[in-house]
Amino acid sequence: MLHRAAISALAAGLLLWAAWAARPEAGDWPYYGHDAGGSRFSPLAQIDRKNVRRLRVAWTYHTGDVSDGKAHPRKSAFEATPIMTDGTLYVSTAFNRVLALDPATGAERWSYDPRIDLNGHFSEGLMNRGVSTWADSAAGARYRRRIYIGTIDARLICLDAATGKPCADFGTAGQIDLRQGIRNITRQGEYEETSPPAVIDGIVVVGSGIADNDRVASPDGAVRGYDARTGKLLWRWEPIPDDAGHTGAANAWSIIAADPERHLIFVPTGSASPDYYGGERKGDGKWANSVVALDARTGRLVWGFQLVHHDLWDYDSASPPLLATLVRRGSRIPVVVQGNKTGNLFVLHRGDGTPVFPVTERPVPQSDAAGEQTSPAQPYPAAPPPLTPQRIGPEDAWGITPEDRDACRERMTKLVNRGPFTPPTVEGSLIYPGNIGGMNWSGYAFDEKSQTLVTNTLRIPFEVHLIPRERVSAMERASQSGQMRAEVSPQHGTPFGMSREALLSPKGLPCNAPPWSVLTAVDLAAGKVRWEVPLGTTEGMIPVDPPVRGLAGFGGPIVTAGGLVFIGAAWDGYFRAFDLTTGEELWKAKLPAPAEATPMTYLAGGKQYVVIAAGGHGKLPIPLGDALVAFRLE
Repeated sequence: MLHRAAISALAAGLLLWAAWAARPEAGDWPYYGHDAGGSRFSPLAQIDRKNVRRLRVAWTYHTGDVSDGKAHPRKSAFEATPIMTDGTLYVSTAFNRVLALDPATGAERWSYDPRIDLNGHFSEGLMNRGVSTWADSAAGARYRRRIYIGTIDARLICLDAATGKPCADFGTAGQIDLRQGIRNITRQGEYEETSPPAVIDGIVVVGSGIADNDRVASPDGAVRGYDARTGKLLWRWEPIPDDAGHTGAANAWSIIAADPERHLIFVPTGSASPDYYGGERKGDGKWANSVVALDARTGRLVWGFQLVHHDLWDYDSASPPLLATLVRRGSRIPVVVQGNKTGNLFVLHRGDGTPVFPVTERPVPQSDAAGEQTSPAQPYPAAPPPLTPQRIGPEDAWGITPEDRDACRERMTKLVNRGPFTPPTVEGSLIYPGNIGGMNWSGYAFDEKSQTLVTNTLRIPFEVHLIPRERVSAMERASQSGQMRAEVSPQHGTPFGMSREALLSPKGLPCNAPPWSVLTAVDLAAGKVRWEVPLGTTEGMIPVDPPVRGLAGFGGPIVTAGGLVFIGAAWDGYFRAFDLTTGEELWKAKLPAPAEATPMTYLAGGKQYVVIAAGGHGKLPIPLGDALVAFRLE
């Protein structure tokens, strides 16, 4: 009797130990967003409001992977957020190489090169946002931990975390060609993988990046789930059903969040193709421009919520979904938070997609373009309020000089401007927010204790034209030769091409008053803004004295238990820390290049490190680089 009891106690103890050992260390950062739900919150508090000014560079690792567009056709963008687990830092480079680094010193442990074609004409340039990992708990597992990367040439590769070598039992020699089974791929570079996969229930889930605005019949935006060990395709979900009469895009190119407890994944989808004319894709276009919940085991749609109906503005759900728990009226509510380029932030119940704050459908301006059928209304949440202004006009024209201001006012006066969701026109429309946001893939971070969500937004107006088909080729040539500043895309299969460009003054500054980039903190439970501060300055970028505050691009924030918000993104090349409670800037450090990536933090050797990729961005007029920089207290 005692013998059996002792054995039972020992067995129970071993099970408890095994469960404890399987937990991620408190100081790890094992997912792109720290946890499967993408909170971007770290429980580490060694670095706090009082000592953050003592942060100094601990180490810098140069990947060597940078392209200025001369040796190779496309520029690079080092946008990756590393992950940290089992005492090793894993990160992908702009050339899609995977590195394993010592987290305390930055010393390289191994590297893997997928050998992408650096001369390929990839629509997003040379870039990758990170890797994912999975620990195989099966007895006798051949590889205890695996690393996954989706490459820009559309391969899913599985690596042994210990050696960096491809896992021989996954796909074909460790990789899968993700182009297989996708309709309408006609050329290299129009179908890509740029974000890390989601891994849940032993399944690797991938979306895709698809070139914008090329044609009606763009590649389809299927989301797929693969067995994490073998690479076998387990399921496929189509954002636009086959019977909808249109299959192009609506792809999930941003980060996918996961809820292992509920066996759900949350997928942000982009625009149906092409972006700026919808006459060939009539109706709302579900489930484009949405956040959808799928059963991770089967790919079955559990619920969906569309943020923009019949998109004509490239208003992708670019921000990653964030899973959080709200505390309202004494109740704990599991939610998914989904931001949009419009600046609107939707808070939905995680179980069924019901809005926590009421959402109303408001009438919006209608299109007069031939064949277009604009959605009569668009959804607006009652709270939080829009995080970017929703309208500007000639009366808001701004310039660094009176001449600059007057030039902006004249240009704005000529454009069609009927407020939010003004449709594209042949005459030219003022679109605000523009296609870069509002909120973009930068996303947000959430501190559950204070119920504070922090996000950065862009506030730059755009000028968009529909181009009659007979004029498209000439304007494409003019754009490619540099004779005009606007980006021109053909939108084949429709009566119109399109052009778009930021609405800038003759001196190259936005035509609306600064700030053009803002960091905002939201009381998510109350649906109210706590504070907002300009993010970045024109220092070193634009010769304005004194520098104008509020100029940043992409790359999002993280928050820590030390009461801090860390974020790069600024064009001036500084990495900053803000007080989570007040928004006060507490610290900044100059980086080798602007950091258009999201940082992360971890514990190594008893010390807290904060790491960010400083590599610029190939589509922004800022310096490029290849540096991964780690900071710790001096």
